[in-house]
Amino acid sequence: MKQPKRYLVTSALPYANGPVHIGHLAGVYVPSDIYVRYLRGKGADVISICGSDEHGVPITIKAKKEGVTPQDVVDKYHGIIKDAFRRFGISFDIYSRTSSATHARTASDFFRKLYEQGEFIEQTTEQYYDPEAQQFLADRYITGTCPKCQSEGAYGDQCEKCGSTLSPTELIDPKSAITGATPVLKKTKHWFLPLDKYEPMLREWILKEHGADNGGEHEVWKSNVYGQCKSWLDGGLLPRAVSRDLDWGIPVPVEGAEGKVLYVWFDAPIGYISATKELFAGKGDPEGWRPYWQDEDTKLVHFIGKDNIVFHCIVFPSMLRVHGDFILPENVPANEFLNLENDKISTSRNWAVWLHEYLDEFPGKEDVLRYVLCANAPETKDNDFTWRDFQARNNNELVAIFGNFVNRAFVLTHKYFGGRVPAVDPAAGLTDYDRETIGEIPRIKAAIEQNIENYRFREALKEMMNLARLGNKYLADTEPWKVIKTDETRVATILNISLQITAGLAIAAEPFLPFTAKKLAGMLRLPSSALRWDHIGCMTLLEAGHELGEAELLFEKIEDSVVEAQLKKLEATKAANAAANATVAPAKEEMVQFDDFAKMDIRVSKVIAAEPVPKTKKLLKLTVDTGLDTRTIVSGIAECFSAEEMVGKRVLVLVNLAPRMLRGIESQGMILMAESPTGKLSVVAPVADDESASETAPVGSTVG
Repeated sequence: MKQPKRYLVTSALPYANGPVHIGHLAGVYVPSDIYVRYLRGKGADVISICGSDEHGVPITIKAKKEGVTPQDVVDKYHGIIKDAFRRFGISFDIYSRTSSATHARTASDFFRKLYEQGEFIEQTTEQYYDPEAQQFLADRYITGTCPKCQSEGAYGDQCEKCGSTLSPTELIDPKSAITGATPVLKKTKHWFLPLDKYEPMLREWILKEHGADNGGEHEVWKSNVYGQCKSWLDGGLLPRAVSRDLDWGIPVPVEGAEGKVLYVWFDAPIGYISATKELFAGKGDPEGWRPYWQDEDTKLVHFIGKDNIVFHCIVFPSMLRVHGDFILPENVPANEFLNLENDKISTSRNWAVWLHEYLDEFPGKEDVLRYVLCANAPETKDNDFTWRDFQARNNNELVAIFGNFVNRAFVLTHKYFGGRVPAVDPAAGLTDYDRETIGEIPRIKAAIEQNIENYRFREALKEMMNLARLGNKYLADTEPWKVIKTDETRVATILNISLQITAGLAIAAEPFLPFTAKKLAGMLRLPSSALRWDHIGCMTLLEAGHELGEAELLFEKIEDSVVEAQLKKLEATKAANAAANATVAPAKEEMVQFDDFAKMDIRVSKVIAAEPVPKTKKLLKLTVDTGLDTRTIVSGIAECFSAEEMVGKRVLVLVNLAPRMLRGIESQGMILMAESPTGKLSVVAPVADDESASETAPVGSTVG
């Protein structure tokens, strides 16, 4: 396989409609960053590209829910995501956004070239239309029952339950996500990419060049990626629309396309190209992007999640190939999904560990999360993140192995040799055990390299930790704290070898634990020029007499109370979801476990102010005294109660419901109401409104 001159590494563009969570990190961004940092350590010419995906229906849905504009949404979440990546040490060369002017020009030019080459099919088709909202419905504005697995809530383009790719007309009992109305079919014109025309090219490129029997000329793709691509090709490809009837996005740049924008999955991958252009324009080299996208000596690698395989392996490569000016990816390593505490991560249910919240709650522990997510990476199957495992890996591996070895090597050197690297005794030389230990380092280094270059990051991490284990075992077996009583020169050799291993560990750990590696290099007082990948195993990296910095703890033990707090946080989320679901009348009675009910904190409260929410018929904004605090609650009761009627009323409030944004207002709880068979609401008030009533429970009293 030919060695590339340069590397271009892209990471899937996160939607700017919410923060990044641990599923995104484990699936895409941690493995991508490990790969890029490793290549940089080897001195490779590599750039890492990412940015926010700011178009598409999820953005407009979020905007409608929050009562703001789509631009408000993307500005907010682009900032949150970009800052969280920076704080977490994800070392993109650029983190751009698809709402940039550079991207709009690049995507428009790309479409126009394919259009002028006659690549698109122009068709008038029937598309779902919401008669109440009076607009066409893009895929994600339509929900219904999945025809494949019968799950409710499937979208018009995909069922998130079974992962099937769908078309809106396949949904059973479709509904508009805007109004809930049943959509009707209406004619509209769109442009289609004829994937069926490109099928022979895709078969040659994917099945022959990247299959297991390609003869070693190209990289073999992961089985999940190859298998999904083969399934698509075997099922026969169909033309795919590249435009949508929306008012948010990049306008289709041809005549007769008023009111239409580029489909987000045509627009978004081009964002990798536009971000690369921005990177080099910022360096004063506006043409510097070209070799990375147009030179066959560049190795292009896309890091993605499994739900993006079809777009990065079928759609985008077809676009690149027919455009004619771009290289195709050499590999598209995609991971499976990460679950949380044995349950699927869900943004709508707030069942997630959000990166920005983790960084606030665990300052200085960025590398702990990086380590756990890599150790549990869902590389071949869905995997699970649990807080107990997080704690155990920190305490039993990072603290007890990595940190313990480094701390002992430093403390003993300061104790016996004044903090200066001792020299190997030239007279006694090395023992067989010394040579055996040193001989293991090249094997570990080679194993790390082989695993990273084959996208097996979990195994690479294990090998990196084996270097720490090697040092730990060496110190434990040689027992310098005992030998010092009789043979100081032998201890000098032992600690010299231990410190050389420590220096190698500072280099080997950098792709996985960059904050730890930087801290360790500082403790060793090693210049950055010494921290090259090929220096791992160099037994003269630290010269005799070199002065070390003070010993510092690299990791701290995580106590049970910290984990319990996180588990309680998730329990509160689960309780809030249960309460929210309870507001919808079930089709039949369902039994609820007492433990689930006990999690609900319901309190007697008093409405002290109320006002209608502008531009709505059903919502009131209530200011409520819960006895714990004064908070705002948005409630859909305006058709049954006026604002004036609600002031002074005693109500029951679920106070531990997770906050949510409604029409741009943060609602901090839920008013509990009774609903009659006719749909009429009434206040659930086991106590009188009159303060003087003899059996009135005080505001703040709990109900249960």
